[in-house]
Amino acid sequence: MIGFEEALDIVSRSAKTLDVEQIDFNLSNARVLAEDVQSDIDMPPFDKSAMDGYACRFENLKNPLEVIEVIPAGKPPKKTIGKNQCSKIMTGSKVPEGADCVIMVEQTEELPGGRIRFTAEKTKSNFVPKGEDVKRGDVVLKRGTLIKAQHIAVMASVGCILPMVYRKARIGVLSTGDELVEPSVFPGESKIRNSNAYQLLNQAAGMGCEANYYGIALDNEEHSRKLIQKTLKENDMVLLTGGVSMGDFDFIPKVFQRLNIDILFDSVAVQPGRPTVYGISGHKYIFGLPGNPVSSFNIFELLVKPLLYKIMGHDFVPVRLRLPLGKEYKRKKSTRKSYLPVQIDEQGRVIPIQYHGSAHVHALVFADGLISIPVGKTTLNKGELVDVRQI
Repeated sequence: MIGFEEALDIVSRSAKTLDVEQIDFNLSNARVLAEDVQSDIDMPPFDKSAMDGYACRFENLKNPLEVIEVIPAGKPPKKTIGKNQCSKIMTGSKVPEGADCVIMVEQTEELPGGRIRFTAEKTKSNFVPKGEDVKRGDVVLKRGTLIKAQHIAVMASVGCILPMVYRKARIGVLSTGDELVEPSVFPGESKIRNSNAYQLLNQAAGMGCEANYYGIALDNEEHSRKLIQKTLKENDMVLLTGGVSMGDFDFIPKVFQRLNIDILFDSVAVQPGRPTVYGISGHKYIFGLPGNPVSSFNIFELLVKPLLYKIMGHDFVPVRLRLPLGKEYKRKKSTRKSYLPVQIDEQGRVIPIQYHGSAHVHALVFADGLISIPVGKTTLNKGELVDVRQI
């Protein structure tokens, strides 16, 4: 059995990035950039008015100003601002040559003869200089960026309509065990519904992966070998649950060996999730996850997710909130690092969720995140600051 940090390091060091492809930027949400994105223009591309008003010169503000034209958004100015002149301008329009400020409509008074007067004591320039936000050639998005809606907006603004991204990881999911039936089946005596596979499928899909379900492997070594072999052939990563602990029918590690999978570890000092097996075969990755749903959920979040992001070109950093514990928490054993589901209450305090063990998947429904308890520690005191890893 190895420590959690060592397991995470082994997983990280085994990662090799997938190949890349060019796609429509509007379909790139949840993908990872494989190259930097540079701007093809200055932003803004011209001196841009920040408000509706009048473009003029600071030095003429004490004098009546002649309105020489109206500049609507999207139309270039036709005239240059001279002495005691101004142009009426709309928000976002190009500031005409000769002007060095824009005065707000609210700070002006209309005079006869197509003139205005500035009524305030002073004003700012009220325009955005050309290239203030971005200059042509600037890197606006870096390689390795996990693309979200705001990144798509940036790509649109700089004309990057065919970004280069890493390929989606293909994930094959299967469960093991004669006790399992599909969710559509009412479980008979000694049977349970298969929840793990669907949990894992959706955890992977939520990361933008292509998740494929391969069914339930029977408690038969040859049947399991053939199904795992097929799943491994057709995917970048295989996630299977069950069959990895110490029971008479837990022969998955033996199947891994028969398939020439290099097992890098087969037990992790983490609770829940100790009977976790991880191996590689060439550029393929395979996890044998515990059969209990909370265990498989946690191991996906703690080990599988960082690896998946890494092979898709992104260095994943989980969001953590440092908050006080709302009540004392104790555990009996401290030989493994423990991850506990928690809620965050309205006062910003962390409340451990009533949790009956690794089969109690319903506890996760109410969880805002997980907190960790290090090896050797049995008590967390009320008010103690803890790091909540959001899920």
